[in-house]
Amino acid sequence: MIVVKIGGAQGVNLDAICADAAQLVASGQQLIVVHGGSAETNEISTRLGHPPRFVTSTSGYTSRYTDRQTLEIFAMVTNGKINTLLVERLQKAGVNACGLSGLDGRLMMARRKDAIRVVENGRQMMLRDDYTGKIEQVNSLLISLLLSAGLTPVIAPLAISPSGEALNVDADRAAAMVAGAAGAQQLIILTNVPGLMRSFPDESTLIDRLPKTGLEQALSFAEGRMKKKVLGACEALDLGVQQVIFADGRIEHPLQAAMAGRGTVIA
Repeated sequence: MIVVKIGGAQGVNLDAICADAAQLVASGQQLIVVHGGSAETNEISTRLGHPPRFVTSTSGYTSRYTDRQTLEIFAMVTNGKINTLLVERLQKAGVNACGLSGLDGRLMMARRKDAIRVVENGRQMMLRDDYTGKIEQVNSLLISLLLSAGLTPVIAPLAISPSGEALNVDADRAAAMVAGAAGAQQLIILTNVPGLMRSFPDESTLIDRLPKTGLEQALSFAEGRMKKKVLGACEALDLGVQQVIFADGRIEHPLQAAMAGRGTVIA
C-alpha cells in the first residue's frame, strides 16, 4: 500500500505521475492519492475578487486563513475542478479512480479551530471565523471498501467537523493521517522541488537520507510549505508508516524515481 500526495504547486507533472500510477496499479500495487490545490486556489480566488490571505502561527507555520467565502472557493477549486480532472487523467491512463473529499462518508473528521493565534507585523493577534481543522479520525473502513472494490481513491483536502461543517485541512497532514489509517508502507510526497534542502533553494544541499530522529532538527531549517511536509512526515511515521519520501513531481517517472530512493527518504 502506497499513499501518494500530489502537491498543489505549479510545475508538478500530473501526466507523468498518472502514467507511473497506472503502471503500479496494473502490477497489483494498491494506491491512495491525496492532492492539494494551493496555486490554483490562489489564482481563482484572486480572479473572483477575494485574494488569498496567509497567516503565520506563533509556532512558525504558515497557512491559508479560511473564512466562509474562502472555504467555498477552496472547495470549488480543489474538490470541484482539481479532483475531477485528476480522476479524468487517471481514468485515461487506465486507473479506475474514485474522487472524493473528506466530507464524503465522513472520510476525514476534523476539529475546527474556532480561533487561531497568529503573528502579523510582529504582533500576536487572534483570528476568528476560520474554517480550518485538524484531522482527528480517518474512516479506514470506507478506504478499505473502495480498495477492495478495485478503486483507487483520490482525496481532496476537505474534512468534516462533528457538527457537519466543511473544513479546509492541510493536504500533507491529511495524507499522513490517511497513510496511517490505511496501514500504508510508504507515503510519497511529490512537490516542485527535489526534496528537503538544508539551504533552500540550493539544490546541492539536498538531504537524500534522514532518520526519523532528525525530523525535529529539520523543522529548524525547512522553509515555507516544507515545514508542514516535515510535520506530516513525523505524524505518518508515528502512525506506523515505514517510510516517507519527499520527491520531485516535475520529472519524468516521478513515482518510479521516488521508489528508487531519489529525493529525501525518511525512515
